[in-house]
Amino acid sequence: MRALVSLCAALVALGGCAHNISPQTYSVGSVGQVNRTVSATVVSAREVDVAGTTGVGGSAGTAAGAVVGSAAGGNNTRGNIVGAIGGAVVGGLAGAAIESNATKQKGMEYVVETENGNLMTIVQGTEPIFVTGQKVLVLYGSPSRLIADPRGKR
Repeated sequence: MRALVSLCAALVALGGCAHNISPQTYSVGSVGQVNRTVSATVVSAREVDVAGTTGVGGSAGTAAGAVVGSAAGGNNTRGNIVGAIGGAVVGGLAGAAIESNATKQKGMEYVVETENGNLMTIVQGTEPIFVTGQKVLVLYGSPSRLIADPRGKR
């Protein structure tokens, strides 16, 4: 029973593990870094799903399922082994599915054309939204991102 409670707690915590894909957020390591920036125009924009799975849910589910399954296997060694294997499989599948749903996000995929004619694709969070034909700046880095070009139309 403790293992089941631990599994539930671990999987609930996964909801907070979704990566921050907002172009408004910088990591502390990015502060003070110089990045290359180029002007571009948005060629296309579409909403996409961003899967944030890390494998933690499947691993936690496998471990907890094995413990619970072993305990449910009865008082003999063979039953414990079969229960642990079955519990591990079921727990792993359940944990992976829960993690996948807990960490899924919406994002925007932008194809932009730079002033020298190069095309590039960038996926980032849904805010702000850019439209086809809008002038933007591409900030190279980790992660790269698009921001509105404050110089307006040129």
